[in-house]
Amino acid sequence: MPVQINGQTYYRTSEACRMAGISKNTYLRWTREGQLKDIEQRDRRGWRLFTEVDLERLVEEATRVNRVFPGNGDNGS
Repeated sequence: MPVQINGQTYYRTSEACRMAGISKNTYLRWTREGQLKDIEQRDRRGWRLFTEVDLERLVEEATRVNRVFPGNGDNGS
């Protein structure tokens, strides 16, 4: 469930990854490898908070990867 902070909608990592069609592990690997810039916005617990713009970038990257490797499908890695 998205979180509202000061009128801004944020999505947690699992929500953003589900919407992009990738696993959380895939997202973390992409950030670790430098394929994606990590999210700067965090909540008080240090959990990532994705804005709509962040989510769009994640979806674009997932779409780009799926175009390069069609039928690859995310198997949780």
